[in-house]
Amino acid sequence: MSEAYGNLDSSRLDVLRELGNIGAGNATTALSQMINKRVDMGVPKAELIQIEKISQILGGEENLVVGILLGIEGDVEGMMMFVQEQESAHHLVNLLMGRDLEDFSAFTDMDLSALQEIGNIITGAYLNSLSSLTGLKIIPTVPHMAVDMAGAILSVPAIEFGKVGDYALLIQTGFGGIGEEVFGYFILIPEAKSYEKIFKSLGI
Repeated sequence: MSEAYGNLDSSRLDVLRELGNIGAGNATTALSQMINKRVDMGVPKAELIQIEKISQILGGEENLVVGILLGIEGDVEGMMMFVQEQESAHHLVNLLMGRDLEDFSAFTDMDLSALQEIGNIITGAYLNSLSSLTGLKIIPTVPHMAVDMAGAILSVPAIEFGKVGDYALLIQTGFGGIGEEVFGYFILIPEAKSYEKIFKSLGI
């Protein structure tokens, strides 16, 4: 692990995983309210992982994915992403638009707008829970969405944060109870000094 993250011992990693789980739960509640249906969250899997390895989890560097990227400002600085493989993104937008869940036609402009709004709401809910738990001011910037190969989408945070560390907190979660299980990945990439602020706020 790079020097910037060398102080993340097992107890601190456990705290990050728990924060990730709580954030994912809050995001699931927001998604349920948005689509007006009960959404069950699978057990999230949270791990600290090298950014360069995330694309393999997403099906390989050339696998097409939908990614929402936003910056984080305030007491905590960095980036956050919500990424879905295309099939899950199709299921989610079809559910929101009241279409057949098996409709995998190309995304329309309206679909992309809906996916960006979904991403905006659930990443906002995630960050709100992190802010509430830590008492820190966490302000999301305007989100940007892209449909591209996993390697291309992940190159942005990799380049931006390569100078302070190459690890991210990856939370994989499934949203069930909505006809088809939908998978999504929350990727939290705070600057190294922001990790210290989070731990200090929690008395760790």
